[in-house]
Amino acid sequence: MNQTIQDFTSGNMARQMLRFAWPLFLANLLQTLYSIVDMVVVGQFVGSGGLAALSSASMIVFVITSLCTGITTGGAVLVAQYEGAHKKQRRVHTIGTLFTLSMLLSVLVTVSSLLLYHPLLELMQLPKEAMQYADDYMGIVCMGTVFVFGYNAVCAVLRGLGDSRRPLYFVLAAAIANIVLDLLLVGVFRMDTRGAAIATVVSQGISFFVAAVSLKRSRLAVGAYSAGLFLSKTAKLILKIGLPTAGQMAILNLSYLIATGMLNVFGVAVAAASGIGLKLNTVAAMPIWAVGQAVTTIAGQMMGAGDMQRAQITGKTGAQLCIAAAVITTILFQLFAGPLVMLFNADPDVVREGILYLRICCSLNCIVYAVMYAYNSFATGVGDAMFSFLNSMLDCVVIRILGSFLLGFSFGCGFIGIYIAESFAPVLPAIVAGIYFTRRRWMAKRLVGT
Repeated sequence: MNQTIQDFTSGNMARQMLRFAWPLFLANLLQTLYSIVDMVVVGQFVGSGGLAALSSASMIVFVITSLCTGITTGGAVLVAQYEGAHKKQRRVHTIGTLFTLSMLLSVLVTVSSLLLYHPLLELMQLPKEAMQYADDYMGIVCMGTVFVFGYNAVCAVLRGLGDSRRPLYFVLAAAIANIVLDLLLVGVFRMDTRGAAIATVVSQGISFFVAAVSLKRSRLAVGAYSAGLFLSKTAKLILKIGLPTAGQMAILNLSYLIATGMLNVFGVAVAAASGIGLKLNTVAAMPIWAVGQAVTTIAGQMMGAGDMQRAQITGKTGAQLCIAAAVITTILFQLFAGPLVMLFNADPDVVREGILYLRICCSLNCIVYAVMYAYNSFATGVGDAMFSFLNSMLDCVVIRILGSFLLGFSFGCGFIGIYIAESFAPVLPAIVAGIYFTRRRWMAKRLVGT
């Protein structure tokens, strides 16, 4: 067995999950570093207008990335279940089909994003002084979608097989390139947001190239490249998981995009501060996301192996680890809210509003979110991505968007009302997810038996 691949069928689940999740956390952190470095450099060299532009543009980029990540997650789950069931040939068919599907969909997503990003920026009511910066950024970043799809497809295969280390190495190379190019293009050559966009796309290309070469040399996907595989039945299974997962992630980011649009009404200081706050909140959620990714993979392998008892242990352990991570990050972010905001912008108004955002939106709600995310991730791994999608609709549409509108505007609470709605959004979905897990209907969702 390859040294980077883990066997989850026996041993201490918490230890195995942490060992698998740790590289995922670092990889996610480094990926987020792309946009954080963009914001820090643009904030320092371009100013509040450029920072507000990237705050809003990053919401659209998150939606695009969510589509890529979500669809390829369908491949990761199917690979994991075939790996658990020891069906090597079907695993190879899944990998080949995933690559072909990703290439086709990358074209569709690229064209769609180029057509839609400016109307979305207008819908978000981005301040006029920031619009050109945002247009310059998005026009370039959209062209890198093929790299995002390709990279996520390779990493989905590796995660499904139980390898979380190599994706970390791929992202590390890209992060170094991104930091160097950001400082050079924005800081030295003064290319504003265009320079930040070029740095991001080049970095994405590097991560995809290194990932593809590594997978091919590992021979874990022998037959998937040369055969040009595309099996319609396999594609349907990938999309059965991938489309709801992509929808779940897209709706989450769209809800933040709409909330950002509502917040932009209150001026540049609030727009920039909430953008910084959301970025920091994203970092706070990274350990939870890493454990969730581990839960998805391990639950998939256990379902493929038909080991329902160990699958249940996976869900319980994942929820416990997510809660522990949420407690730690919440304490740290509450203690150091001011210095963290000042990393992005030293404007006193922005710092004040950014601290307020973190006080409300990165507090006890993070612990509730941890429960929801752990069980949603479990549902995806066992093959019931539709539950995760519907539960996210409850979180994002029914509570976050509707609640933000009601509290922010109908009841006249302003931007603080929007913060409160975001804070309470995961409460009901966490309860629903807990009931779903304990009722055990997920045991009938195994994909490899279909």
